[in-house]
Formats: sequence, structure tokens, C-alpha cells
Amino acid sequence: MKIPITFLGTGQAIPTAKRNHTSILLQYKDENILIDCGEGTQRQFRIAKLNPCNLTKLLITHWHGDHILGIPGLLQTLALNGYSKTLEIYGPRGTEQYIDMILGMFTKQGNIKINIHEVSSGKIFENEDFEIQTEEMLHGAPCLAYSFIQKEKLRINKEKLKKYKLEGSIIGELQKGRDIIWNNKKIKSKELTYLQEKKKITFVLDTAINPNAIKLAENSDLLVTESTYTENEKVQAKDYLHLTAKQAGEIAKKSKSKRLILTHLSQRYEYKEKLVLNEAKKVFKNSEVAHDFMKVEV
Repeated sequence: MKIPITFLGTGQAIPTAKRNHTSILLQYKDENILIDCGEGTQRQFRIAKLNPCNLTKLLITHWHGDHILGIPGLLQTLALNGYSKTLEIYGPRGTEQYIDMILGMFTKQGNIKINIHEVSSGKIFENEDFEIQTEEMLHGAPCLAYSFIQKEKLRINKEKLKKYKLEGSIIGELQKGRDIIWNNKKIKSKELTYLQEKKKITFVLDTAINPNAIKLAENSDLLVTESTYTENEKVQAKDYLHLTAKQAGEIAKKSKSKRLILTHLSQRYEYKEKLVLNEAKKVFKNSEVAHDFMKVEV
């Protein structure tokens, strides 16, 4: 199955007419996972014709303003719209304290259920379909990058299933790779099943280049990275602990990722995105630059 990803905001610390603050939505079955929540994200949801009340998880990379200032408004919007789920919030150390501060900033107009998870590295969530992993990055505040990994799994071909009119627990046997007997006829599992391939999507937002970024991104089908600077500003990139487009390409190449999307662009490249793109492409050919409301599938 395809995994849709919507770029709700692709700008850096200062938004532009074209680019809102950082925020990315990944959708998978009943899961709607938001990576960061820059100022104005709730409005970006509306423009993209997406319902924020479908959110299930919020993954916070770090607590710099351009990545989190949309959280107060988003939480109030959820409360006013009768959000009935439990929002699972993951973030670096300090996240619980900051969320408590946010909730104390405005008069509550309804209550929503929130679970807060402060994480550092390794596997932070897993169910039968997917897992989420994280690693610490190198930035001016405690900072994380995240990987969403769809598990390899044997799936039933529903069209072929109708032909045999199978029902009950015997279908589960096929999904385990076991052959069955149905109406005195042997049915091989491989005739009715297919292998759902593993898929990996990695988000590296705000960091200086570091080994953990390459480690986490290893063999990603899609790598989304910040690209705040070009090599002309590599001194600033080092000073402010950000990536250049060339370094983003190096992470993609060294991690053996299949596809690279660059985001978190500085206002200095408002009409010069090709400078960023061409620099990355010299290192990693399958690169592209994100724009607000861009949708891709993996």
C-alpha cells in the first residue's frame, strides 16, 4: 500500500509568502502522524483539506519556535472540535514540561487526552504493522530525527480470496504462510498471498551533520532532510548546527537511501530553490525540493 506524505510547511525560522514553518503529515491506515508543528499548522491543515481531528501522533524533533509554535493553536482546535482520540506526543527531554506550559497558556475550552513520551534513541513505538525509531541529532537544543518503518508482511490477495469463498480462522493460516485444505482441495499459501515489502521513511530536521543521521536513515525509501544552507554558507551552517544541501546529499548517499527531499529552506532561497537542488543533485541524483502542500507517496 502507498503511504501518503503531505508537506504542510517547508520554511525555516522566518516564514515567507510561499513557505510556512516546518510541519509534515504522514498517513498510514488509521494513523495520522504529524512531524513537528510550526506556527500556522492548523490553518495549513484546512488549506490542504485535511482534518486535524484525525491526528494520532505528534513527533517533535526539538523545541525551537519554528517547529513547535503551532502546538497551542492545534491543541485548542482539537478541543473545540471534540477531538475524541488520545494524542500520543513524542519528543526529546523537556517535552513534558513544555507541553504543561503550553496547556497553561490559555483558558481551556474543552479537554483532550494526551500521552507524553520523552525519548532519546532506539525503537519508541511498535505494532504489528509498523514501528517508529529515533536517534539524537546535533543541534542547539535536544533534538531527534525519526524513522517510520512499515514491516515486511505476508498479505492476503482479497480478489483471489473471493474466488475460493474462504472464511473464518483458516484465512489466518494462509497469512502465516501455511497451506490449507478447503473443500477437500489443497490450497497453497503462495497462491493467495503476496509479500508487503518493508518501507522506511526518515525525517532529519535541524541538525549539523553527524553519524546518527546516516545510521538512522540507512536504506530509507525516502529521506526528508533540512537544507537550510548551501556550501557558500557552510561556516554559518557549522556555527548554527544546520545542514548544507551538499551535506544532505551526502547523508542520502552514505545511508544508501533511494530518494531525497529537501525542506526547511531559508528565506534567502525564496526564488532560488534551484541553487539548493543542484548542489544536492551533484552528490545524490534522486533529489528534489519540497514546497508547501506538496504530496508524495512511498
